[in-house]
Amino acid sequence: MLKPLPKKLNNNGLNNIFKLKNWGYYLNSKTLNYAIVGLFSLLLVGCDSSNNETDDNNEEEDISIIEDETANSSDDVLISPISCNATYPIEFSEISNETATTSTAELAYIIDGDKTNKSSWASDDASQVLIAELNEAALIKEFVISWRTQSVSYYYDIDLSTDKENWINVIQTGQSEANYIIAKRIELEEKAQTAKYVRISLNGNSLNNQNNITEIEAFGCTKDTNHNIELIDWYLSVQTDEDDNGKSDSIKENDLDNGYFDPRFFYVSEDNGLVFSSTVQGFRTSTNTSYVRSELREMLRKGNTSYNTQGVNKNNWVFSTAPDSDLENAGGIDGTLDVEVAVNEVTSTGDDYQIGRVIIGQIHANDDEPVRLYYRKLPNNDKGSIYIAHERLEGDDTYYELIGSRSDNASNPANGIALDEKFSYQIKVVGHDLTVTITKDGGEVFTKLVDMSDSNYDQGGQYMYFKAGVYNQNNSGDIHDFVQATFYKIDNTH
Repeated sequence: MLKPLPKKLNNNGLNNIFKLKNWGYYLNSKTLNYAIVGLFSLLLVGCDSSNNETDDNNEEEDISIIEDETANSSDDVLISPISCNATYPIEFSEISNETATTSTAELAYIIDGDKTNKSSWASDDASQVLIAELNEAALIKEFVISWRTQSVSYYYDIDLSTDKENWINVIQTGQSEANYIIAKRIELEEKAQTAKYVRISLNGNSLNNQNNITEIEAFGCTKDTNHNIELIDWYLSVQTDEDDNGKSDSIKENDLDNGYFDPRFFYVSEDNGLVFSSTVQGFRTSTNTSYVRSELREMLRKGNTSYNTQGVNKNNWVFSTAPDSDLENAGGIDGTLDVEVAVNEVTSTGDDYQIGRVIIGQIHANDDEPVRLYYRKLPNNDKGSIYIAHERLEGDDTYYELIGSRSDNASNPANGIALDEKFSYQIKVVGHDLTVTITKDGGEVFTKLVDMSDSNYDQGGQYMYFKAGVYNQNNSGDIHDFVQATFYKIDNTH
């Protein structure tokens, strides 16, 4: 039954009822009933200005009861349009299959954050309607759907809703790309909408009626975000090949500093960090590497393209043990990289020696790597290990373990670092001394000093640059399996 309205309504009272309509999206028919009854009450009774002073208190009391009832009803949830400038993952809380004849036992796999093949859902019936609820209402800007089988094109439509009753179509007759290497962005652009629910209508594929999904991801925002990392002296390598040159794309300093993002690889997180993510498959930076990455490369030139990227010049730095001519020409001498980071994901599929490992920091020379900093967590362990590799010039790698073991069957390290646990690292070079320091969030410190006297980097022509991000050390896992880390601080000094 409707709540009785006050006997008399002045203009303010009527506005209090009708302003519900202007707060955002309609709540439902109940709220509109209140407004309609209010209108008829005004027309039938009229407005008596002489009684306004004595009736106002009762009016406001009655109207507040109406508003309280709508606020407390689970069916009457006001969702106002959201405006924000960020794009980061929006989590789902649950998903259901509205097609009654189909089992949904494994449906939750496609919103669980696990992109391995074992965590997927399939249906042999062409027409499937899935409805996923977000943890909270958000401005939805784009989607990424990782399909279990890449050899066919899948067909789909996407609708958004705030109340699960009124739907707005944002993607009509969508079609995935067959034989893709990297899952594509489904950008809504001007169709971006505030939503609490996502409806995905699946319509089979180019070969048969099957629908087969590994993961559905929504991206958008609930608030603005920002980070405090200076990016003008870095460029970013990502695993796409937009210019069709057969190699991964490089996002140069100015573009990066001006706000480049791609929610598949690089974006600002909800807690104001920089997220780097890399799947197992993708385009590589050169034919000399076997793995893909989302990784920063230090660029001391800060966008001044009169300096070449490579060489002993103002874009790169050298060890203080280098010849005098190199010291004079270089952009810096010796260096320190200070980072605060949390590793969020590591791979869990593929060859044993590749599972769970990712490089999160480096010093790179012309062709060799004076240091690579690894994080590794095996699937059965709760915590990960930290170790480094030092490569002599044109020589072999020497490994040093700082926390836990780098072994393929390592036990859970008692002093290890869990996924999503923040920690700091410092890579520092002074002359022949290479020092790597790990500081856990609780203050525990682990340090390794490497003597590079016999590593031959004091020869002429050897230039250096820092790298930071995620360099996925797995090329044998499931195609969508991935590594991810969030960086909250990246400071490089010389």
